[in-house]
Amino acid sequence: MFTILNSSDIIEEMNNLILAPSLLSADFSELKNAIKLIEDNNGKAVHIDVMDGIFVPQISYGEPVVKSIRHLTSLPFDVHLMIEHPENHIDSFAESGADWITFHSEAALHQHRIVEKIHSLGKKAGISICPSTPVSVLSEILQYVDLVLVMTVNPGFGGQSLIPSCVYKIKELKKIREEYKYNFLISVDGGVNENTVSSVIDAGSDIVVSGSAFFNGKLKWNF
Repeated sequence: MFTILNSSDIIEEMNNLILAPSLLSADFSELKNAIKLIEDNNGKAVHIDVMDGIFVPQISYGEPVVKSIRHLTSLPFDVHLMIEHPENHIDSFAESGADWITFHSEAALHQHRIVEKIHSLGKKAGISICPSTPVSVLSEILQYVDLVLVMTVNPGFGGQSLIPSCVYKIKELKKIREEYKYNFLISVDGGVNENTVSSVIDAGSDIVVSGSAFFNGKLKWNF
């Protein structure tokens, strides 16, 4: 299982790109095989998109599914909460086997409190922003989080095209991290495929989330 990274661990991860395939694009009836595919194709984490049908249009899966697949792999579970009131579900997802718990800035008023809660449970805390949300809204929380997830599509559906302007947010976050010597990792999610993966890596991503392109075999991870 992953633990909270200290500064030296963060630097090590920055030097090793992480591929985190998203189970949202897998066959839900074959999740065991999907996880094996991730392990066999250089995946270093399993990205799990939790959707409530309110914050985003669709409903995906919740704590019981996460718990039921936890025993299938030792890879860290990168749980992305695309839900309203994420503070109500931190304990249950931690208990279900999440290693990283990421919530949306747009869905949480008391962000410091949520980050502290996640850390108190021995998990990594991440925060995410939608395409229309500027990096500037994160100014008061960046020093406290382990991960910043940049959505490069509007969340809620797989198979969308990357919004090019969002790539600049990755560059902006990398610059802020270097300037203030923060320790967060930069993750990118949305429309990452064989044609766009180089651009998000060049911009400064440490973690690359890919769903459709990974599971249809088009994304070849050679980084």
